[in-house]
Amino acid sequence: MTTFLVGSRASTLARTQVREYLDPLRTRFTEHTFTHRVILEGGDKDRRALLSSVSAVSGGSAFSTEQEAALVRGDVDVVIHSLKDLPTANPEGLMLLPPPGREDVRDALCGSTLAGLRRGAKVGTGAPRRIAQLLAVRPDLQVIPIRGNVPPRLQKIKTMGLDAVVLAAAGLRRLGLDDAIGELLPLDLFPPSPGQGALGIQVREDNTAVRNVLGTVGDPAADAQVRAERALLAELHGGCSVPVGACAETLPNGTLSLFAQVTSLDGRRRVSGTLAGPAAEPERLGAALAEHLVDQGARVILDGIRPAASV
Repeated sequence: MTTFLVGSRASTLARTQVREYLDPLRTRFTEHTFTHRVILEGGDKDRRALLSSVSAVSGGSAFSTEQEAALVRGDVDVVIHSLKDLPTANPEGLMLLPPPGREDVRDALCGSTLAGLRRGAKVGTGAPRRIAQLLAVRPDLQVIPIRGNVPPRLQKIKTMGLDAVVLAAAGLRRLGLDDAIGELLPLDLFPPSPGQGALGIQVREDNTAVRNVLGTVGDPAADAQVRAERALLAELHGGCSVPVGACAETLPNGTLSLFAQVTSLDGRRRVSGTLAGPAAEPERLGAALAEHLVDQGARVILDGIRPAASV
């Protein structure tokens, strides 16, 4: 019997995602054992500093650097991430396998609906993309920076006197917190982080044993979607500290449609666009839409944001 060591962050959501991924594998591959190992990240240890600052200290990403290092060392055989937290470039020797489907990609407003928020209401979120998109639609809102795991962020509505908080619907659903959702925010105004709702299944390129097992459970449609979204983000040289939203959809005829938006931090400027192309060429579609956004002024918006995001 072969044992595969599976790494993830320590949060309740991360553990839930591991169970979601491993349960069908354990049923299907009874000749293998899957053992979970928790790996603490910089973003888990420091919940006060800006994520861009934590990432700089970590030497990479606030939510993936330590897990990737453990994978490279061979401490674990696979790491299960929230794909939206992963940088678009894999460290040398690592690769992503197709995700096993995808949860709801939308953002959720918890504590109220958008129309129900009073003028000047306090809304909690620490993500620059969500801040920018909120201010673009409701410039009167006071956006309060918050960080932490999903349940504690929900509690901040009470503990910090907030009117609402914005969270990923996927995390809420995976944790059985659907009742906390006041409104699912529309994708045309609030496109999510590239890869949101999908798991990032990261392995070593030379580990053929784990690739042969895990490579059989991926969803081709979800894989094409997230590859297009992440290719767009890579072309824009973006990350979690810049307000880029993207959402791909597999159409009934098999074509892949990609919508993306870049918004200034104050919400006053935004550019968006949609392109469709073959699902077999998702990276080409993502790069083409990124070029279209740049032609509309996306680069000017992003260049003006990056210095502020690193403060």
